Amino acid sequence: MPKKPASEPASASFESAMAELDQLVAKMESGELPLEASVAAYKRGSELVQYCAAQLERVEKQVKVLEGDMLKPFATDDGDEEEDEE
Repeated sequence: MPKKPASEPASASFESAMAELDQLVAKMESGELPLEASVAAYKRGSELVQYCAAQLERVEKQVKVLEGDMLKPFATDDGDEEEDEE
């Protein structure tokens, strides 16, 4: 059975990839994995990060198309956003 490319992990969605990544990080931080398993988890985590980043980039491009490249920054509660001059 052929392996999936690193850009397409076995996770079915962005959310499942993030959940898997969260589990890997928790296992690695707990110190419960032996060295070889830690290396494998790190490799898998790297693949998941690349996949998630690609998915975010793809969605960002879709939003830009839908918004006609007129994205506006989100307003923040602390007033750091530049005010539009009227």
